[in-house]
Amino acid sequence: MTCRVVVLLSGRGSNFRAIAEAALPIEIAAVISNRPQAAGLEYARERGIPAIALDHTQYADRATYDAQLADEVERHRPDLVVLAGYMRILSPAFIACFEGRLLNIHPSLLPMFPGLHTHERALEEGVKVHGCTVHFVTDKLDHGPIVIQAAVPVRADDTPETLAARVLAQEHRIYPQAVRWFAEGRLVNIHGRVNLKDDSTSQSVLSTGT
Repeated sequence: MTCRVVVLLSGRGSNFRAIAEAALPIEIAAVISNRPQAAGLEYARERGIPAIALDHTQYADRATYDAQLADEVERHRPDLVVLAGYMRILSPAFIACFEGRLLNIHPSLLPMFPGLHTHERALEEGVKVHGCTVHFVTDKLDHGPIVIQAAVPVRADDTPETLAARVLAQEHRIYPQAVRWFAEGRLVNIHGRVNLKDDSTSQSVLSTGT
């Protein structure tokens, strides 16, 4: 049975594009954005995918919005919900609705640099390796069980923009891989630690970029 996926995004949706173009064993049932003008919605429409704008500014508070969002997501009967540049903190009630089937990608090697401005912070701290992480979402911000990471070296002449570009290229590589593993039923979460069925090699969970 094909894995049904709902994508949440707030902007251009480049990770959504990478997933949509990766020939995965999934059906993208809908793309939902909190910003009606998000470029990712237009891309979804171009591919014939239902694209829904649910403007968060039209709701009194986060709890009310997230309740409506959860109803809209559930209407599409997803097996998996993918956050692809969704720039809002989800409420615990929303996360509880989709526990174990809610993935996010974060532009750092978690648990380092949760939150915003990760590339600037990495350069300020002088780290030699930076990267990105796909993880299951929990109610602790950017601290859910890790599925896969990709690392890139930090160069002496890097700026936040050049570093971000190299990390983004790795995001586009590992997020489709994580979605594939989920769709194939290969992800096993044991006491908050994700393992792969039939694959014990460390390379399956850490991929190094250039």
